[in-house]
Amino acid sequence: MLVLPDRDAAEEVAEALTERFGLAEEPQLVRDALAGEDDAEDAQWLVVVEDPDAAHDPEQLHELAAEHEGWREAE
Repeated sequence: MLVLPDRDAAEEVAEALTERFGLAEEPQLVRDALAGEDDAEDAQWLVVVEDPDAAHDPEQLHELAAEHEGWREAE
């Protein structure tokens, strides 16, 4: 799972993941409101990458997220 600061960044990362890693489907985007925050501006976006066989290099995922001011969250 990759955590991004806004929807635009999450959409860009999802598209890049599909292109770079040859994913069959674009990853799922999920809005994650910060605890206690009602303002839509105070939300992170999650890019959920299904990788049950651990085929994708975690460092490459982290670097891609970091390019968009995000990070990889180990599950």
